[in-house]
Amino acid sequence: MSELRQAQLIFVIGPPRSGSTLLMRMLGSHSQIYSRPEPHLLGPLAHLGYFDNVDAAPFDHLQAAQAVREFVADLPRGKADYLDACRAYADTLYGRMLDVRGGGKCFFLDKTPANALILPFLSQLYPQARYIVLTRHPGAIFCSYANSFFDGDFEAAERFNPILGRYVPAMAQFLRQQAVPICRVQYEELVQQPETEMRRVFDFLGLAFEAGTVEYGAQKHETKGLGDPVTVNRQTRPVTDSLHRWADELVSAPHNLIRLRAILDELDDDDLGTWGFPRATLYRPIEEASQRGGTTVAKNQPWDRFRVERRILRFLRHWVHRVPLFERLVRAMRWTADVLLRG
Repeated sequence: MSELRQAQLIFVIGPPRSGSTLLMRMLGSHSQIYSRPEPHLLGPLAHLGYFDNVDAAPFDHLQAAQAVREFVADLPRGKADYLDACRAYADTLYGRMLDVRGGGKCFFLDKTPANALILPFLSQLYPQARYIVLTRHPGAIFCSYANSFFDGDFEAAERFNPILGRYVPAMAQFLRQQAVPICRVQYEELVQQPETEMRRVFDFLGLAFEAGTVEYGAQKHETKGLGDPVTVNRQTRPVTDSLHRWADELVSAPHNLIRLRAILDELDDDDLGTWGFPRATLYRPIEEASQRGGTTVAKNQPWDRFRVERRILRFLRHWVHRVPLFERLVRAMRWTADVLLRG
């Protein structure tokens, strides 16, 4: 097995529903870049106790964090030794996957949205990797998130995962610090000028531009795994259909617009400016949509496996802890599975 070098790693940093799957498909269409659906390898590493810890775990996470930090303090190089150990774990998995499935390609691309929430750890772990930071209008991101996973229920979406409040500050701070090699991409520009934007990205990566990366639908991609390939699979190249649709739908759904405004009002002005959407122009797409008269939100979306899974998960998340019978049933099923699988 060949040894993975940091410069062979590419991280696409972006929140859910920012167009990161599209960008991953385009990058993965290059003859030298191997990509696969979200591996989620680094989030658990970041929460093992030294840098951060989980809120709940099947062990005493606070005690573990204290013990790990005391242990690392006595190592010859302290935190550097700990990072070496974490890096060895990730290098082994990235490197062997690239060897086995990469088909001779030189770069491994990791597009895991949750990586945007561990950027201080990630940038210390891989300071020489290449980071492509993808931003999109915050309103478009949240509308897409609520429509895709919560059937347009903005309140339920925000309650389950306040993605703008989590991702915008974290990524804005990362962009301001510029501690690692970064190439910024804005979704709106990517879909309108895909060739120009991809030439710029590949120049950053030190790779020659290949026209097939824009026509990503003609390439073969690994799709088994986490992520949301539904929308991107319906097209063969970037399209501009979604640029204004979110704002048009908001104009026709005033209750959702009020809720979105409340969410956006909580974001820091400097973070919005760094993100690329200063507050002074933040609502311009909605104002333009209002002049167009808006549009009705499509209710009869085609059913597919991903939509069915989302509907089931949403139902379970909502009811399992609210109805004691459901919670007891889930616990009983888990106990039964543990017994059957034991030994």
